[in-house]
Amino acid sequence: MNNLFIAQTFGKSSNYTDIPNNLFKIHDVKKGLRNEDGTGVIVGLTRVSDVVGYEFEDGKKLNIPGKLYYRGIEISDLVTGKGNGRYGYEETAFLLLFGYLPSDKELKEFTSVLQKYYPLPNEFFERNMLRSPSSNLMNSLQKSILALYDYDNDPDNTDPYQTLLKGINILAKLPTLAVYAYQSKIHHYDRESLVIHYPRPEYSMAENILHLLRRDGSFTEQEANLLDVMLMIHADHGGGNNSTFTNVVISSTGTDIYSAITGSIGSLKGPKHGGANIRCSEMLSAIEQEIGLHATEDQMKKVIERILSKDFYDNSGLVYGLGHAVYTVSDPRADLLKDCCEKLAKEKKRLEEYEFLTKFETVAKACLAGNGKSLSNNVDFYSGFAYQMLQIPEDMYTPLFVCARMAGWLAHNIENKMYDGRIMRPATKYVGETNPYIKRKER
Repeated sequence: MNNLFIAQTFGKSSNYTDIPNNLFKIHDVKKGLRNEDGTGVIVGLTRVSDVVGYEFEDGKKLNIPGKLYYRGIEISDLVTGKGNGRYGYEETAFLLLFGYLPSDKELKEFTSVLQKYYPLPNEFFERNMLRSPSSNLMNSLQKSILALYDYDNDPDNTDPYQTLLKGINILAKLPTLAVYAYQSKIHHYDRESLVIHYPRPEYSMAENILHLLRRDGSFTEQEANLLDVMLMIHADHGGGNNSTFTNVVISSTGTDIYSAITGSIGSLKGPKHGGANIRCSEMLSAIEQEIGLHATEDQMKKVIERILSKDFYDNSGLVYGLGHAVYTVSDPRADLLKDCCEKLAKEKKRLEEYEFLTKFETVAKACLAGNGKSLSNNVDFYSGFAYQMLQIPEDMYTPLFVCARMAGWLAHNIENKMYDGRIMRPATKYVGETNPYIKRKER
């Protein structure tokens, strides 16, 4: 296709479409729904979770160590309470969906419901995935979620309870959908052998992911524990994160849960949201290759300067894995993941890589912080290393984020249906001119 005309016309269009930056301040429009001090514009109320990175004292914003609460319970307490036990993610999903921690009996009942929903419909894989593989797994997940709509006898029922049932069904199937999308992709595009395992009903969701991914289906307890923790810390992050906000906006129109989840996946795919974990992992690998695992602080500083000067990795000028929209001093998810990575690194004999990451984190924070301000790393910084140790391919990083975040999306979706219910309809300010219509022959 010859795009010369479109390119020329697009260049010309700026004479008619430009919005001067100063107009945003004049009309008090919050770019990115952010206030002047970087805090988010409040667009709703929630009791699902809370992301705390700062507090106010006498009207002044103060940076504090980050906290993440699920239904008022700190994520660190959930992870510590789970220990090396199984079903940490299932317990977390129950908490997010129902508002309280389950008893042993309730957790077993909930887990059995999820396990009942693990299998895909008959011939779903062959018809919807194997025959039409996608080069991008997030796109494949979107297609699969929309395909599940056609297997539902009452897909457009948006009653909160019916939404809960439909959402639990999707949540239980997501690990299988994600792994099957990956297997279909490498079979079709990379010409690799197709290896398909059925989900095991006695396994947790974390265990099933490892079982489905690996050719021999085996894994260690420590591996399953790390992945379980990763699912827990990614399960929700407040109602303001882009994919959750997208979910609530879409569902507020009264549309079905399948459409809302598909929209959330599209949002999470972006490199400024869930896709950042891949960018961070690739950047850190490039740095390791460039300066080696035993690099000095000076070597690390120089490569950071090159990144900032847009002279290294993707030339974006961004150091991925550092900085966060809410957390200012620390990201509690990153701290938890860092501890879990150390344990598995010892088991995998990969402590050198772990120590390189911790050293680079310290150096980068010092380089990037300024004017007396501290800088937080974020959950993406250690997630790539964790996935590498778990032998999870890079293509699967963001789809696993989907598997985890589904619990949060569903909880916020139901909460908004029950306690708000109005279509989300914000406003924009028109800053163009009014022009007369000119007849075509006179233009």
